[in-house]
Amino acid sequence: MTFGTETDDELLALMRSGHEQGFVALYRRRQGAIYRFALQMSGSPAVAEDITQEVFLTLIRDGCGFDPQRGTLSGYLFGIARKLVLRHLERGRSDVALDAEGESSAWPELAVNDDPLADLTHREGVAALRRAVSALPRRYREVVVLCDLEEVDYADAARILGCPIGTVRSRLHRARALLLEKLHQERNFRPAMGAWKPLRCLT
Repeated sequence: MTFGTETDDELLALMRSGHEQGFVALYRRRQGAIYRFALQMSGSPAVAEDITQEVFLTLIRDGCGFDPQRGTLSGYLFGIARKLVLRHLERGRSDVALDAEGESSAWPELAVNDDPLADLTHREGVAALRRAVSALPRRYREVVVLCDLEEVDYADAARILGCPIGTVRSRLHRARALLLEKLHQERNFRPAMGAWKPLRCLT
């Protein structure tokens, strides 16, 4: 059986009926986004891997708590990941900038073209943006990662973060302002990268 057109809810129903490939397809579809979120928030590839595994273990347990009337399955998975990240951060082990390995995993380097100078300039801009995002306070970092990097809609982001949509909007507005401020402090930052389009092209 080939999967590809099924919705998340249909794959979840297949999984719950004992169809192993339903879970595999769902895992392949959503694992990357959950890992990137956990990595951006924890700064640790090892922690992000553990959190991703725990998120999907939670999903396969009976009575996992997902209610399609309250939001999307993707939002539910992000919500579990966020709780696990917060639990990790509360232990005082990590609220730091990404290490080199984490940066490489979460922020793929994109070649612009065959022009080495243009490619180098682009990579410097990506590195500056990476540092700026990882340096944001947690409440701003998580909304940028969710809404700008993973393109979660505001309604789902509000459910994940447990706050009104207006709060998501205001945090995102403030986060973007902080990013611009940090980016302008970068010596090699190019003003042309000040828009939010680059954030989405990095995912």
